[in-house]
Amino acid sequence: MTTKTKPTPVEHHENSMFDAVLARLDIAAKICGLSEDVTNILRNPQRQVKVSLPVMMDNGKVQIFEGFRTIHSTILGPSKGGIRYAMDVCDDEVKALSAWMTFKCAVANIPYGGAKGGIKCDPRKLSIGESERLTRAYTAAMADVFGVDKDIPAPDMGTSGREMAWIVDEYNKIFRGSFPGVVTGKPVGIGGSLGRDAATGRGVMISTLAALKKMNLDPKKVTASVQGFGNVGSHAARLLASRGIKICAIGDHTATFWNEKGIDIQAALRHTKENGGVLRGFNGGTEIKANELLTANVDILVPAALQNVITEEIAANVKAKLIVEGANGPTTPEADSILQEKGIIVIPDILANGGGVTVSYFEWVQNKYGHYWNEEEVKTKHDASMNDAFEQVWYNGQHYKTTMRIGAYITALKKVEFGIKAKGSY
Repeated sequence: MTTKTKPTPVEHHENSMFDAVLARLDIAAKICGLSEDVTNILRNPQRQVKVSLPVMMDNGKVQIFEGFRTIHSTILGPSKGGIRYAMDVCDDEVKALSAWMTFKCAVANIPYGGAKGGIKCDPRKLSIGESERLTRAYTAAMADVFGVDKDIPAPDMGTSGREMAWIVDEYNKIFRGSFPGVVTGKPVGIGGSLGRDAATGRGVMISTLAALKKMNLDPKKVTASVQGFGNVGSHAARLLASRGIKICAIGDHTATFWNEKGIDIQAALRHTKENGGVLRGFNGGTEIKANELLTANVDILVPAALQNVITEEIAANVKAKLIVEGANGPTTPEADSILQEKGIIVIPDILANGGGVTVSYFEWVQNKYGHYWNEEEVKTKHDASMNDAFEQVWYNGQHYKTTMRIGAYITALKKVEFGIKAKGSY
């Protein structure tokens, strides 16, 4: 933003992701005068479910896995949110991500609330059979939580269309019917939507172009670095490059590369496809340290990998004029103040990566309707939706003389507040 308001001091929340969410929620609530009652409702998830999942492993022994599902809010509609398979899945993370989903859906103008789920496991160490048995056990344990008009999961870290297909199948068996809309992110052919795979990266691209327009910058004259080359980062890099933006740095958990003349993204995509989905060994640039990508001399920084990578220390050295958050929670609350002070525009995660949930919503609508759109229709509707959301957030950021992040929270909070007040008090 061009407005130079004094940055709001934020308490330190080094360990808890949910505290980081609450820190932003409290700032936004104060700025837009949100009632104490509404603030308190949103500070507490509606429902938290934790289950033990006994699974027969390939060696004939039973292993117990922990499964989680948090429903943060159903004020604006059924809850929506991914399921992640990772060793660091825990109550705090799932709670934080469920709250972010509430705000993300509200910012995207989608009639959903927020949820998140996960299983504490290392998906890379599971055979296909073990993964399927685990997924079906989780579905059975959550059968009373999930529902087409109750709670709708989707893929997340460590899961894909494959797991969603197993969930739908198990759910259909339990309830003896056909309920394709119980999850989104399914493979095309069993109720999945065209355009879903690239949707989150496409949302990053649309948000970037909208911000460049506000900044009076020509896409063909700017440079960018993209951290993360998985589903979000690779599509974002490809789509940004297709609009003339020069991508000078890319990286994943195996390697990070810099090329001042611009990286050939198509060559990088071919390399990852041929090398098990990783960038290690790519020869289209000079290898650099992972953190050097975050502080590289570029105009746009797209963190599309992990949370909490832009810390106070990194923020002090960021040279980009624009940060577009492809990942969830890549910037710590403490770093926000520094970026604001430096006049760096940050398009927050709850806006920038909302393309995925937008097309997930389209998939759910198509499932309910029993009629499927072509890819062009999906893209057109997605782009219009993302642009509308961007304009609303930009307006609130300017109107309340604050950052786009707080502008996004204000946008979401006002919608949820309306929902609470319209439905009546408890």
